[in-house]
Amino acid sequence: MTRFTPTRTAALERLSAFVPHAGKDYAALRNYDRGPGQHRDVSVLSPYIRHRALTEAEVLEAVLGRHSHSAAEKFIQEVCWRTYWKGWLEMRPSVWRSYRADLRRALDGVQTQGGLRRDWEAACKGETGIECFDFWARELVETGYLHNHARMWFASIWIFTLRLPWVLGADFFLRHLLDGDPASNTLSWRWVAGVQTPGKTYLARGSNISKYTEGRFRPDGWIFANDAQAVDAPPHPPRMDAPKGDAFDPAIPTAFILHEDDLSPGFLVLRGLRPLGTALVTASDGLTPLRMAPRVTEFRTALARDAASRWAERLGPVTEGLDCPQALADWARALGAEQIVTAFAPVGPVAEMLDEITGIPVLRVMRDFDATAWPHATAGFFKFKEKIPKFLGQLKGLRAA
Repeated sequence: MTRFTPTRTAALERLSAFVPHAGKDYAALRNYDRGPGQHRDVSVLSPYIRHRALTEAEVLEAVLGRHSHSAAEKFIQEVCWRTYWKGWLEMRPSVWRSYRADLRRALDGVQTQGGLRRDWEAACKGETGIECFDFWARELVETGYLHNHARMWFASIWIFTLRLPWVLGADFFLRHLLDGDPASNTLSWRWVAGVQTPGKTYLARGSNISKYTEGRFRPDGWIFANDAQAVDAPPHPPRMDAPKGDAFDPAIPTAFILHEDDLSPGFLVLRGLRPLGTALVTASDGLTPLRMAPRVTEFRTALARDAASRWAERLGPVTEGLDCPQALADWARALGAEQIVTAFAPVGPVAEMLDEITGIPVLRVMRDFDATAWPHATAGFFKFKEKIPKFLGQLKGLRAA
């Protein structure tokens, strides 16, 4: 269950296997971390959903085809957390920019402060002497995945026990998680640190770890911090309007960018997309100043190629290796295109690359699911949660769109 074949077929097989368990089984057992290869109580679909090899609407529709809303409520909410985080960050993109600036400062500290460098390296290598933490660090590096409960424990220990900057931990996750993305990862670490919901922190406790690892780990209480004082941080920036995306005229000669943030181009094909050619773009290296784990870049490249292969008859000639805005603009014009069309990329490296393309219009088309959901991410998740029935009522129309 922690081996991820980078194809949509593998994702659909995993979804089919999980759907029967998405109701009461998931609600009762989802917090148990049984270890690598044993994550049978959760879907383990996140690496596919993160890149939209499977879309959120597809997953929700499949689950609701088998379970009632009330029976599958816990799983539905878990899927919608990812949607919520993305919408929240879209309306506050400066939070991502601030994180990156803080990370650069923290990495400067790693270079100049011997103690910080020693402790950071020990945490990343799983050599802190805290058995469970060290195990999860190695599991992450070796598999590209961690159970969600383990992620929370790990982040709490990193911040409050090891006293390491949270931005360094968020970067460690982004470099190694197959499902790592700017919104879910950054904002989840902020939440544990007491920055996202000001003053509300998450404190790892030995009894909780022992219970939900079924005794695989039995850490004594004294190992961990006894309290979790929120990290100092500025208040949230003013909220912007949610983005709306662009429309495109399929009659205009078009170049298409298929990027790692959305690998299901069918919704654009249904809107008339018939490109002269397609550029396959992955931009994971923009997530960190350090080196991305090869496992992550290889997975994303292979998953993107799988998408291009599945849609080959509709995409025209496919070009890889265009890794800068100028190269993409030159490629599109050489095709004879008068516009570039692409799926809307949320805050992150792909969106930044698209922003820098000049000399040809770039039209970013938003899925109806995002356009419906994101504007409701104005405050905390529990307010957003009240709107979930509205999204579910529109799923049949949003699945393909």
